[in-house]
Amino acid sequence: MRYFKRILDIIFGSVFLILFSPIILLICITNFLFLGRPLFFLQERIGYAEKPFFIIKFRSMRIPESSNSDAQRLSSYGKFIRKHSLDEIVTIINVIKGDMSLVGPRPLLPEYLPLYTKRQKIRHSVKPGLTGMTQVMGRNSLKWTRKFAYDVWYTHNASFLLDMYIIAKTVSVVVLASGTSHKGHATMPKFGEKNS
Repeated sequence: MRYFKRILDIIFGSVFLILFSPIILLICITNFLFLGRPLFFLQERIGYAEKPFFIIKFRSMRIPESSNSDAQRLSSYGKFIRKHSLDEIVTIINVIKGDMSLVGPRPLLPEYLPLYTKRQKIRHSVKPGLTGMTQVMGRNSLKWTRKFAYDVWYTHNASFLLDMYIIAKTVSVVVLASGTSHKGHATMPKFGEKNS
């Protein structure tokens, strides 16, 4: 299953990159006009077997200043590309490289590692995904405990048919732009914060 999934990731990832290259070019231009440089956002995340890698996204926030909160840094333009997951369109590069898969638990920050329960750590027994069970079941509208429950369920039930279902469901989630933020937050509170 793992090798078959890797072949599909390379094939579908390459096709995706080619088909969406005009949109990627357009976002490069709009990012430069609305946010300036840098165009991309690189951040360390934890992948398969708890190994770190750098995820690539389009930058959606203004350059931070000491007094800025996420809500202040997130412009109308930034909200739009996040709402429609356009900031993550270049993350397909991580899939082609092998850091990620098309489907799997979303890769999270290294600082969360000490906070996981033994059961929650099971999410790292598969490659992180561009989309996953959490994304089609509520995205950022879910509490962290619910997200991790979906991630662990996926690791125990992963299959080709399940992946195809998640990919198909993701299309509707992106089109409807549902679950892009957590109640009372501009994006999603950090794991471990109150009401997260």
